[in-house]
Formats: sequence, structure tokens, C-alpha cells
Amino acid sequence: MALTNEHIKQKLIEKFGDQVKNFTEPYDLLTFESPKEINLKVLNFLYDDEELKFRFLTDLCAVHYPDKKGKELAVVYHLHNLVDNVRIRLKVFTGIEKPDVYTATGLFSAANWMERETYDFYGVNFIGHPNLKRILNVEEMDYFPMRKEFPLEDQTRTDKDDEMFGRGGN
Repeated sequence: MALTNEHIKQKLIEKFGDQVKNFTEPYDLLTFESPKEINLKVLNFLYDDEELKFRFLTDLCAVHYPDKKGKELAVVYHLHNLVDNVRIRLKVFTGIEKPDVYTATGLFSAANWMERETYDFYGVNFIGHPNLKRILNVEEMDYFPMRKEFPLEDQTRTDKDDEMFGRGGN
């Protein structure tokens, strides 16, 4: 039997009930949300279940939604079942005031650097991470540059030649 999005959804609902929600299928990629308090339970279930076998973490990143009060940051997990060649997406939301999410490094070793990068750029605090510190930016940086609270560029700069950035000129 082929592993279908409907079957995965049913197994998740059987296990977690209404804690897993907002199921969609953009471009046939099953996408759903869970509370941040159970992100590890959901990830472990997806990993351990003998039918599901989502044992490869393709990507882990964050998205900043400044207008979603209390859910400003989303941590997004892309998982892959290599046996059946099926991919899914899990989203976990957290508030920007206390952006705590449990680390997935105990389950996926690849999560180590992905979580460090997500912390570095968005400020998500991965509880239990073995070495949560900046990985691409300097340690002295006191802000998280990928949050949408910062302007894309300084409009007052006079040292830029707009032609070099594809603006203006012939």
C-alpha cells in the first residue's frame, strides 16, 4: 500500500487528536501544525512509526509573521520518508517574547546546525540544544537580522551606486 497524505493525516489525528491541525496540501506536500509543547512527540511519532518512517530531516527553518500576535515565529520542519519517497512539512508557532521550542538534535543530528542557524537569524531558543550559539553572524550581534522588524536597506546611504544594484542607469 502506498503511503498517502490522507493516511499520514489519519495516523496523526488518531495519535494526537485535535492537537494537530490546519492540514493543507500545497503542491501535494502534506503540511500541518502542532503546538510547540509537543513538537518532539510529533517528530518522534513520525520517526518511529513503522508505516510512516520519516527519518530524514531535509530542512529546518523559521519564518517571521510580525502581525500574528503570540505566534510571530514559525519553526518549519521538512521531513522525508526515504523508503516511500514521501515528504511532509510540520509547522510549530511560538511568540517572539519567549521564542522557546524543544530541540530536535536528539532525533536528527542534522538539526544541530540548522537550529543554530535558525537561532542566529530569528532568535528561536531551542531548549536542550547542546551548543546553541551563533553560527554565521558575529557573537556581538544583539539582534536577529531575518526578522521583519528591520528595514531591508538603509535609504540614507550615499556610498552606493544604484547602477551596481540593477537600479537606474540605461
